[in-house]
Amino acid sequence: MAQGGQGPLLRPACSADHAALIAILRETFRDTWAPQMRPEAIEHYDIETRSAGYVETSAAAFVVAELDGKIAGFIHWAGDFVHALHVSATARRSGVGRALMEMAEREIRQAGLGRVRLETDTFNGPSQALYRALGYREIDRYPDIEYDPDITTVLLEKLL
Repeated sequence: MAQGGQGPLLRPACSADHAALIAILRETFRDTWAPQMRPEAIEHYDIETRSAGYVETSAAAFVVAELDGKIAGFIHWAGDFVHALHVSATARRSGVGRALMEMAEREIRQAGLGRVRLETDTFNGPSQALYRALGYREIDRYPDIEYDPDITTVLLEKLL
């Protein structure tokens, strides 16, 4: 999974990565989702417990991206659905997200699946721009029941 050249090193996550993965989840929650959420929804969400629980139960399926020996982001998918793509603030717009998505698309295609699906929220312009640049199209919209039902989730799809 390693990438040549100046791009990030992509590799499976390991238990030594857990603290860095939790930190990225907390950071992206604070700077991407929390500013869009109602205060009561933020309180209810409990990012500390959810981040640690998600990493504990799912990190074995994550692929991480390293830049200069540090975890810069990760991706998690199952079947044809990308459950998470998170990139640290210091690594955004460096090609980490694109490298992770392109690697996941290759793996999904090699598994014999004909599409990739994922969700983002209407307020997350940077993620939507990345997905559009990679050829994704919107196929549905609905309330974001995970974070805050006042937020709208966008379902995107790319045919492989």
